[in-house]
Amino acid sequence: MTSPQRSRHGRLVTGLTTALTDRAFRGVGTEREMTVRLDARNRPEPDLLATSAPYDPDRTWYAPEDVLLVVEVVSPESAHRDRTVKLRKYAEAGIPHYWCVEEENGVPVAHVHELDGPTGAYAAAGIFRGALQRPLPFDLDLDLAGFLPRRRA
Repeated sequence: MTSPQRSRHGRLVTGLTTALTDRAFRGVGTEREMTVRLDARNRPEPDLLATSAPYDPDRTWYAPEDVLLVVEVVSPESAHRDRTVKLRKYAEAGIPHYWCVEEENGVPVAHVHELDGPTGAYAAAGIFRGALQRPLPFDLDLDLAGFLPRRRA
């Protein structure tokens, strides 16, 4: 049983999905809420992923080696798992990029991590407030604040 999804969460995931789909290189696809099969007992379902695997309409999961980026939009119910457990598991599986997107004063903030090959752990690649500009896993220049409507006073 899952917790009810907040409107903010859904809008952020939709905005990120659209933005990443529009900006991805040829041969890179994006998927929402698709399982990543880390092993027989670990099959997390990130909010969004970017993959190099060819499109298959019957696909139900992705192997870690086909995943370029995992994005989790943090909610109060998922905060611990997204910040610690999934961070460690995705790194151990060799997924090269991991983003945790949170809200700070009503604005999305992306905590971006990149896999460090020698250690097999994620290294912080930046905290992005408002704009997210990254060359990897593909060239990005996103307006995070534009994914959410302004709150009424």
